Amino acid sequence: MKVLALVLFLGAVLSPAFAQTEEFPVEEEGSPAEEEEELFKTPAAKMAAAATNFGFNLYRQLAYKDLSSNVFLSPPSVAAALSQLSLGCSPSTEKQLYKVLQYHLLQEPELHTTLKNLLSAISDPGKGFKTAARIYLERKLRVKLDYLNTVEKEYGVRPKVLVGNPRVDLKDVNDWVRQQTGGKIDRFLSANLPRNIGVLPLGAAYFKGQWVNRFSQGGRPQNFKVDDLRSVSVPMMSEERYPVKLGIESNLRCKIAQVPMQGDVSMLLFLPDEVSQNLTQIEESLNAEFIHDIVTLLQPVDVSLTLPALKLSYTTNLLPTLADLGLQQFISTPELVKITSQQAKVNSLHHKVALEVTEEGAQPLSNMARGLYMAFHVDRPFIFVVREETSGTTLFIGRVMNPSKFQSL
Repeated sequence: MKVLALVLFLGAVLSPAFAQTEEFPVEEEGSPAEEEEELFKTPAAKMAAAATNFGFNLYRQLAYKDLSSNVFLSPPSVAAALSQLSLGCSPSTEKQLYKVLQYHLLQEPELHTTLKNLLSAISDPGKGFKTAARIYLERKLRVKLDYLNTVEKEYGVRPKVLVGNPRVDLKDVNDWVRQQTGGKIDRFLSANLPRNIGVLPLGAAYFKGQWVNRFSQGGRPQNFKVDDLRSVSVPMMSEERYPVKLGIESNLRCKIAQVPMQGDVSMLLFLPDEVSQNLTQIEESLNAEFIHDIVTLLQPVDVSLTLPALKLSYTTNLLPTLADLGLQQFISTPELVKITSQQAKVNSLHHKVALEVTEEGAQPLSNMARGLYMAFHVDRPFIFVVREETSGTTLFIGRVMNPSKFQSL
């Protein structure tokens, strides 16, 4: 990682006299293992960092395919699906999956138990996060009972053998995802499954977040600048003096704000200096260590805060993206020997995520003046990270280029 200089605000910044400058620690080339060992010491913290780094790698591949598109994913749900799949692989295929999932750095013999416990912790009802991950199997495969039992023991969910009727199987999958997400993801799949699906891992996640502090104004249409020439009108929430943690990353040419949410969750907002600014440089910096440094160094400040009311839904097949991460051999010739003795392939990895964050909050803000403040108006393309603070797990990563282009909930 490059040396990153972060200008931090001790109070609201209206003049240089209020600013101080600090630097992130330097990470030497070729030493990510030492940095991870220093920052993430417990099995749960290491697993959270691995899932986060896997998620950022996956996000980058999606983002680079189309620099003008929205991107949205939930790393824990994808990691859970692939981890369940890994229990059915030969040692060589498992090694391929572990490398992409960043598990090869963990040296954790009980990694499945650690992941199961982490998923349980971040899915506490007070956090508003629901996730679903499961393996579906084609009927004609002679599936080994040991695999079904092992996955159920490790993750509390049993892989499901489909009946082979496209409509029935579609309803089965959609009903299960709907149940696991509290009815919030209604149509996980929109088209009938093909008869030759092979092995089908899937991951879904839903988040209904509430701020610690309620916004007094919400739902009012305002302009969101898609680029230098175009704007779209979207519902915005705003507050004149809103407490956040804030910094300016001068090398990345962006402001970074951390907004607290209920359940020990927060949202990190990366707002570029210019409307037409390429976000790639920010995206390349994203990893677990960088996020750890950010939340450590950002400082409390009141801001005039405006951001879109987020009601986002996003669906994608992640299998081609996994190929871009180095799983070409896994996709072309997987060795799923603990699942079945027959030849079997993974033909898709469906992922659907939904997020809903409006002006709702646990408490109204005090009307008492708190001194000077500055503006943080999220009225142009931005990147956001929803983070569970206790474990450091990244629940969601998103890039909003045009809020009106997301699927409706």
